Amino acid sequence: MIDSFLEHVLDGGTTEVEEAVRKAAAAEIMPRFRQLSEHEIVEKNGPYDLVTVADRAAEEHLTASLTALLPGSVVVGEEAVHAEPELYGALRGDAPVWIVDPVDGTRQFVQGDPAFCTLVALARHGELLASWTYAPALGELAVAVRGRGATLNGLPLRSGSPAPGAALEVATSHPDYTTPDQKRALLALATEGVRPRPCGSAGLEYLAIARGALDATAFSWEYAWDHAAGLLLVTEAGGAHTTVAGEPFRIAGDNALPFTAARDAATAERIRALLASGPAGD
Repeated sequence: MIDSFLEHVLDGGTTEVEEAVRKAAAAEIMPRFRQLSEHEIVEKNGPYDLVTVADRAAEEHLTASLTALLPGSVVVGEEAVHAEPELYGALRGDAPVWIVDPVDGTRQFVQGDPAFCTLVALARHGELLASWTYAPALGELAVAVRGRGATLNGLPLRSGSPAPGAALEVATSHPDYTTPDQKRALLALATEGVRPRPCGSAGLEYLAIARGALDATAFSWEYAWDHAAGLLLVTEAGGAHTTVAGEPFRIAGDNALPFTAARDAATAERIRALLASGPAGD
């Protein structure tokens, strides 16, 4: 059952998962958009790390529907792992894993900003197989399947390359979530020919790279639910990713940070080299 379902997904049979993602958003997220009460919003690790009743309900909805689609699979979801950190270890196990961020960009969701999304990725043995990035308030669904490319609302996605000589637009981690060494690395992007800015929803930043609207990211945290779906989306759209150590990002963790994803391999290497160099003038 497991292998046949994975083959089905890799052959382009993603409709069932798309439907599950859409149903979760329709039932648990969109009815609460711009309708949240104060008691339905909680700080987890500070004012930039919020959780709402929509996050929790959507993750529960997706956990039930995705594991029903693939019996024997497990879910690594942001909210479940927050409650039980040991669940993260499933990324290193043998079972297929659904990696779920029910509302990526919760701060935007709370503020009534439509720039949030639901992220789902399917992986096995640390390898990403398929991903879904759904921005319900924007009406956008991006899908990537390993070796089969990426689409946005059914149309092919290609990241392309930055225009020669143009300044690179780079979305970066918020400084509140960086170590001193990571801050120093990110400061290196404040140089001629690069325009860094704080990131919004990580999933939508990856989508922006995949569609050629953003040149790169530079992130200092490695939670799989924020990155798995987007990294496969960027890769299948023609982009590349690398850690500061010059290694591919591993969804199970233990990465050298920061890391970058970019529209093409040359841009990824340029950002990696800057991150490895430290601030100009050191």
